[in-house]
Amino acid sequence: MTRSLDLGSGPHPKNHFSADELFGLDIEDHTAPNIRKADLAVDALPFEDGYFDYVTAFDVIEHVPRIVYTPRRRNSFIALMDEIHRVLKPDGLFYSQTPAYPHAEAFQDPTHVNIITENTFPFYFDDQHRWAANYGFRGAFRVVSQEWRAFHLLTTLRKVPAPA
Repeated sequence: MTRSLDLGSGPHPKNHFSADELFGLDIEDHTAPNIRKADLAVDALPFEDGYFDYVTAFDVIEHVPRIVYTPRRRNSFIALMDEIHRVLKPDGLFYSQTPAYPHAEAFQDPTHVNIITENTFPFYFDDQHRWAANYGFRGAFRVVSQEWRAFHLLTTLRKVPAPA
């Protein structure tokens, strides 16, 4: 049995990988089963380690601030990537669809506070460069695929063991 978590799901989580069991996570309360509430800028994902085969984020990570003060500085986006790594099973997949630079859609919505580029995942969160480790990132991913669809950057990452 496979499980998938859709971040920022609203009341209707997306099942991009056709998992057997589907969960959602949203900032709002929803009465639908398997949907939990959390603020991705400040909260940990409310699931146990290695629980999911897949995690998806459709048009949501651009809304997660890179830094918040709660009351101390927290690198929210890096913490979220750590949390995604934590809840994925070994070799689990993370799929992100987000408006990205250089397209205007990445900037025009005033709630887009985390601008993603085609270098964000390959340089900061991959298992080769891991530049985000300089800011506390503990995990590692391998880039499976990355492509443009109009103004959206579609990225699939595979969880791999973090280097020692």
